[in-house]
Parts: sequence; C-alpha cells; structure tokens
Amino acid sequence: MANSKRTLFLKRRMRVRSKLRKVNAGRLRLSVHRSNKNISVQLIDDIAGRTVAAASTLEKDLGVVGKKNVEAATKVGTAIAERAKAAGVEEAYFDRGGFLFHGKIKALADAAREGGLKI
Repeated sequence: MANSKRTLFLKRRMRVRSKLRKVNAGRLRLSVHRSNKNISVQLIDDIAGRTVAAASTLEKDLGVVGKKNVEAATKVGTAIAERAKAAGVEEAYFDRGGFLFHGKIKALADAAREGGLKI
C-alpha cells in the first residue's frame, strides 16, 4: 500500500526536526507552519518549553489577514525578526517542518535574515 501524503509529510517533519536538534543544541527554534490560508511562525525555547515570540498572517496589524503569498510571508518574516530582537534573541535555527524550502518558506527565512536574525 502506498503511503499517504500526510504520512510522508509527518515522516519528513520528524526527520528534519531530529537532524536539527542534533546539530543545534541549546539554540532557540524558529518553527514555521503553513496552512491552506495562512502562514505562522514561532520562536520556541525547547529547554524551557515556552514560546518567546510569534507572528502570523492572522494579525491585523501586519495587513495581510487571510493571505498566503510570498509578500505575506515576507512581512511575517520581518515581524518575527523585530520581535526576536525585542526579546533579546539574535540567533535561532530554522525548523521548516515538513515543508519544502522554496517559495513562501524561503521568503519568510530570507526576510528574517534581512531583519537581523541569524538562522
């Protein structure tokens, strides 16, 4: 029986996350989630088990509510970089989950890098 899309996605997400944990111990994790209508990102401290900063297209002050294009991803990336600086975070590792690193995910990462976050 062939694997379903969801099963393959979950396997890819766990593979990416486990490899990143081995290499980036002690650093914060910049976790990205993309749904059919929105994109969100969290800066997570895995040791303390808390979210340090977050940004999403659901926030009205970003002006991209309900959009999920490259422009919206760029604004979310810029917002998370600003919020990370305000929280005193300068570097994190980028956890793309099971999503491929191109298009919206790449635009978000590039905007966060341009905003001063080392990922």
